[in-house]
Amino acid sequence: MPRSLRILIAGYPHHLVQRGHDRQAVFASDPDYVYYLDNLAEQLALREVTLYAYCLMTNHVHLLLEPRVEGGDISKLMRVVAARQTRYVNRLERRTGTLWEGRFKSSVVDRDAWLWACCRYIELNPVRAGMASHPGDYRWSSYRQRADPSVAGVPENLPPLAPVGDSSSYLAYVSSLVEMTGDDLLHTALSRNQR
Repeated sequence: MPRSLRILIAGYPHHLVQRGHDRQAVFASDPDYVYYLDNLAEQLALREVTLYAYCLMTNHVHLLLEPRVEGGDISKLMRVVAARQTRYVNRLERRTGTLWEGRFKSSVVDRDAWLWACCRYIELNPVRAGMASHPGDYRWSSYRQRADPSVAGVPENLPPLAPVGDSSSYLAYVSSLVEMTGDDLLHTALSRNQR
């Protein structure tokens, strides 16, 4: 039976999640993260896709991408990046088989109501996981690039992030961390709508 087609709508952001097989680690060291981001940057340059936010966790990836044209190649971008990462890890670890749990999951994000909340959800992932006390402390997230692109460790070859409105207001919104009900609602909505 063929796979169902993805719903990827041009002009709308999509929250993508791809998990490691059996929730095992996908990234073991800094070069693993760098390799993934290098491939992501290359694929973004080749395709009509805009990057809003990203977070590479140890065993999964969050991306907020928007296809700029119909058939904006998000599926192709993800297929290439995931396949390259799989070959890279398999070669390093002298193993075979899949690295990922399957295809990525995606949910369309309403720009007006949920863009900031989705970016915050993605960029606060390391804080919620106890890997950092502030999103700016975590190297493999778009937060540092958004807060200060000149900070050491921000991948230089990634394209500029798409603006999410007033930068200082957004950064204050992320740092507030007080009201988590929006994140909880977003998590529930995203989990329910993932395919």
